[in-house]
Formats: sequence, C-alpha cells, structure tokens
Amino acid sequence: MSTPRFFSIQGICRQTISILGCLLVLASTPSTHSQDSERPNIILIFCDDLGYGDLGTYGSQAHRTPRIDGLAEGGRVFTDFYSSSPVCTPSRASLLTGCYARRVDMHEDLPGHWVLIPRSVRGLNPEELTIAEALKSKGYATACIGKWHLGDQPPHLPTRHGFDTYYGIPYSNDMQQAKRGDPPLPLIRQETVVEAPADQSMLTQRYTREAVKFIETNREQPFFLYLPHTFPHTPLFASPAFKDKSANGRYGDSVEEIDWSTGEILDTLDRLGLSDDTLVIFTSDNGSNRRNGGSNLPLAGAKGSIMEGGMRVPMIASWPGKIPASSICNELATTMDFLPTFCAITGAKGPSLPIDGHDIQPLLFGEKGAETPYDVFYYYRRRQLQAIRSGNWKYHLELEETHPNWTTADILAEGRPAKLVNLASDLQETTDLSRQHPEIVRRMKALAQDAIRKFGNDEMDGSLQRQSIDLANPTAMTLGN
Repeated sequence: MSTPRFFSIQGICRQTISILGCLLVLASTPSTHSQDSERPNIILIFCDDLGYGDLGTYGSQAHRTPRIDGLAEGGRVFTDFYSSSPVCTPSRASLLTGCYARRVDMHEDLPGHWVLIPRSVRGLNPEELTIAEALKSKGYATACIGKWHLGDQPPHLPTRHGFDTYYGIPYSNDMQQAKRGDPPLPLIRQETVVEAPADQSMLTQRYTREAVKFIETNREQPFFLYLPHTFPHTPLFASPAFKDKSANGRYGDSVEEIDWSTGEILDTLDRLGLSDDTLVIFTSDNGSNRRNGGSNLPLAGAKGSIMEGGMRVPMIASWPGKIPASSICNELATTMDFLPTFCAITGAKGPSLPIDGHDIQPLLFGEKGAETPYDVFYYYRRRQLQAIRSGNWKYHLELEETHPNWTTADILAEGRPAKLVNLASDLQETTDLSRQHPEIVRRMKALAQDAIRKFGNDEMDGSLQRQSIDLANPTAMTLGN
C-alpha cells in the first residue's frame, strides 16, 4: 500500500501522554476558541462500515475520493480516532450522547442481538442529552438524514431526540429477514413510512438532495446536519451514475458516490457563502468488514472485532480559518468527543449526567502541545470488555473459550490468552510484550478492573450504568402504519 498523502504509516500512534496529569491539565485549561457567541454550522458525515484505508487521504489506491481528500487538504486528518464500538447501534449511541454504550445501556439489543433489529423494544432514554438537543438550545435547526439505528418505535426516532427533520431508514439495510417477520425496509420522513421497500440504489442520491435542501432552507440560521450514510454497509448499492464505474466493484461504487455526495454538500456551502462559517466532519461508525473490497490497512482486524481495524476509523475535520489546513493530529480522540466539543464551541449547555467524551478543541484547532485527554480508552465488544489502550500500549484481556448464553460465534471461538502490544511499532498487534513489561501489564489490569467496576462486563452491571427505555408491544414500521 502506498503512503497516505498527509501522514506516514510510521507516524501513526505517536503520542506523548502524561498518564497521570494530562486529563487534569486539559480539564482545567480553557480553550482560547470557546466563545458563547460563536455558532458555526456543523455538518457531521458518518459513513457505515467505511474502513480506515478506504480513502485516498488514508492511502487507498482502490477508490477515487477527490472531494473527501480535498476536505482533508483544507483541514485536519486524525490518525488515532476511534469509534466506541465495532458495530452500528452502540457506536451511534456513543456519538450522540458522548458516552460509552454500556453507560447508556445501548451496547446490545434486549434479546441479545448485536444491534437493534426491526421492532426492537430498546431505545435511547430521553434523559440522555443528544448533540441535536444541546444545539437546539442555542437556536440551531437540526436534521438527521440517513440511517438512524437507535430504535424504530416512534418514541425512539430522531424526532423525539432533538432533530427537527428526519429522512432515512431506521436500521441497517440488510434487516429484511422474512423468517424473523421483518417488514420491507422502510424509508421514513419524520415518523411516517413513505416507501417500502426503499429503493436502496437511490438512497445516497436522495440523502444528498435532502441535505442540500436542508442547508438552503436554513442558510439564515445556524444548523446541525447529521448525515449517517447507509453505505458501504452491505448489501451494496449505487445509483446508475456510479454503478459499475469504480475499479473496486460495488463497494468502490458506493464509496465513490459518497465522495460525490460530500462534494455536493461542500459546493452548496460555497454557493451560499457558508463555507467559512461551517465545521465539517467526515468519519465512520466502525471499520470495514473486509469481505467486499473494503480496507482497514495498515491496521489489523475488521468490523465486529476490537482489533484496531474494527474500531479505529478515518476522521477529517475542516473549518476554514479555524482548523489548520493540511494538518495532522496523532493524538487519541473518539466519536464520544463530538458532543462536549460542539457544546464548548457553541456555548450550548452540556449534559447534566456524567459522560465519557472530552472537549477536544485543542486537538481540533491544532493548539501547540495539545495532548489526548484520554488516560485510558476501553474496547468494549457487545457486553464484554476485551481490551484497553493507554498511551501507545494496548492490552488484550484474556478471553475464555466459551461463555454462558453465547455461541462461539459471539466471541473468539478458540479463546485467547492476554497480550500486550505497542501500537507505535506494531499496528498488526502481533508481538506480545507482556514478559518484557510486567509493570505495564499490572497497570493495565488495574485500569481494566476500574472499567469493569464503572461500566460492567458480561452480565455484571457497573456502578455508573444508566438504563435505556424499553417499550412494550413494539410494532413494525410499514406503509400506512
């Protein structure tokens, strides 16, 4: 694989982290960029299963992504940016609430599914503050356009969690299992099904038109546009304009159509004179599954795993005149940081309940000497803590061969011993350094126990966990219902 344009493979994971002092220093030092009067437009583009190595900026030679690469040229590329989960529902819950999914009880579906399915009873508790709700308090128009996947019952839809406008599908595009009684994939406007089954080949085109219309309609006031794309999640589709046009099959078609979509949004901002007043962020919910042409290189692992390729994702941020162009951030940050950072930038009141994300303005704006606010980052997979990262050290916890109530497909079928790796030199996570660094192993084990006390593990609840809202008698979303 060729070296990415804006950062070297050898430079990934470089951090100088003060484990004991960093968090307190950043928490007590106000950012020079926080201004109550500053209310930029915010556009958050969130792809589904886009891999770390799927963009030109991150080294892809399989996909043409000139508009996203151009966004990177005008902004900041993050090399060590994480989703809190390797699958859809928990990653989205974390993004909107700033919390690990276990804290807000959205780490798996109630019956034990990895993610929410059609007619799930589970959804976000309305007491959890979302990004949309926080920004609405500062006069923002808010829209969710795309895949939601945080509950398909009316009380769980985006319109009940701070979004003025919703247009999209309520869960993953592969959830149409007849044997389970799933309805045809619904396309929803606000809380009403307008098409079923949704024409998946036109989803990216439709989302883009809706996004452009939302921007045009709200050009005179600050707006928050959350655009969670359906693709490149399988099954893969592309419109006739992009179908069979890439060099990487249908996967490449869908990625290149998302690049086109990003360009349409950026062109709209330029046409309306809004570019300098808009923070644009482009990222993904987890890594690629690698089965359909996606790439997580130079990382090991894939969607569904706690290897770096499952949870480390591309992240590009652009705000002309605010975020330094053609710049790189090698510090650890996560999707959980969006809520507190957006609140700090706009002066919006943050959550009254504890969260896990941080205000990363110093990293976003390239302040000299800025360091990650994370002493430790937890890799949860479903209900199980499987690894932790502190600095460049990543500790894989020992996993048992079997587990009560789980099939072997739910965890690593062969089990695995504990392992300590250094991500600065071992992105494939192959070399176990446990024997060479027993003191680090001891510290990592203590950090893992602290995580388990706070957020739980397996069937054991943690002291800081809060409850989701589980409804009775869920119904399918269908035309006329």
